[in-house]
Amino acid sequence: MSETRGDLYREAKRTALILAVSQAVVGSAAPIAISMGGLAGFYLLDADKSLATAPVTGFNVGIALGALPAAALMRAIGRRNGLMSGGFVTACGGFVAALALFQSSFWLFALGLLVIGTGNAFLQQYRFAAADNAPADFKPRAISWVLGGGVFAAVIGPQIVIHTRELFAPVMFAGAFASIIVLGLLGSMVLSFLRLPKEAPSAQLDDHQPARPLSVIILQPRFLVALFCGIASYALMSFVMTGAPLAMVGCGFTPDEATLGISWHVMAMFAPSFITGRLIARFGRETIVATGLVLLIGCALVALSGIALWQFWTALILLGVGWNFGFIGATSMVAECYHASEKNSVQGVHDFLLFSITAFASLMSGQVYNAYGWDMLAIVVLPVAISCLAALGVLALGARKHRTA
Repeated sequence: MSETRGDLYREAKRTALILAVSQAVVGSAAPIAISMGGLAGFYLLDADKSLATAPVTGFNVGIALGALPAAALMRAIGRRNGLMSGGFVTACGGFVAALALFQSSFWLFALGLLVIGTGNAFLQQYRFAAADNAPADFKPRAISWVLGGGVFAAVIGPQIVIHTRELFAPVMFAGAFASIIVLGLLGSMVLSFLRLPKEAPSAQLDDHQPARPLSVIILQPRFLVALFCGIASYALMSFVMTGAPLAMVGCGFTPDEATLGISWHVMAMFAPSFITGRLIARFGRETIVATGLVLLIGCALVALSGIALWQFWTALILLGVGWNFGFIGATSMVAECYHASEKNSVQGVHDFLLFSITAFASLMSGQVYNAYGWDMLAIVVLPVAISCLAALGVLALGARKHRTA
């Protein structure tokens, strides 16, 4: 049995490493879309600039709309082939977005980002693929390894923007979105090396249990709190991050400075992933989620303190680290709430809810920024993060009462 477990751990590490490399490559499309989506949309619009973040909303809508089809496709053709398909979808989105910029078509550009987002829906399955193919005690570290690939995406994506956004001048930003074609195809090649078993190692080690109704799983208090905290962490991050490039340029900073701010932010999102799994193992999932929420509150307070470049960048760094702790911790909590036989339906619904609300948050970012300014983006963070902390506290009290009963 020890040899079997050793083989499972080695395979789990190999799987997580391949997924992390693909995350670094395909994941680079996200900072390109986010940092340039709003600015490109702003320049494509002639009149109502409040719609400038609509393409970024399209990106998030694509993730939400792609969540359930991605899960269904992986059930039909296998996880490896399904994940590879996501890379091809991302490449197609890059082509459409670049074409739209050449044609100066705002809504075609928004469609291109929606397709890129649909490809990104497959990327969101990487963390579940790593967790489902790992022994129970390795799950948090497997998730962290995969998201750790985002550190490289944080460097690759913005550097691509800086070096390619004027490649097809006077058509601005087209080079950056054309590069997404290459990233998607290259990521699919990396994923071809995956060896995902028909039955996840976690299922091989755990007792086989019949699938419960989806409503039973979702209505578990622990699942509800984890879902609430995960959605809040992601939506608040998207809400503030989407408006940040517009706010920085609006305060007189250059697009390159705004892009570098997003680079620091994305690096902060993923760099802690190398230790987040260990922190969860040592301090517990709920503690790490709570720490992430406190960091999000810190982000809001720094953002409210002024509009110097260092304040924008510091707020974005705190936003990234807060997202990392909050989202990885919440994902790890969710992974405890279902059996292997229930994973596809639960993960699909989870990501559909997550990215539907995140898409709405990104759309409202442009509206709120246009109407009330940068400060209001930060103020919104406070009541949401505090509500999540309260929900975690109620969950902890319930667990304590259950233990003492």
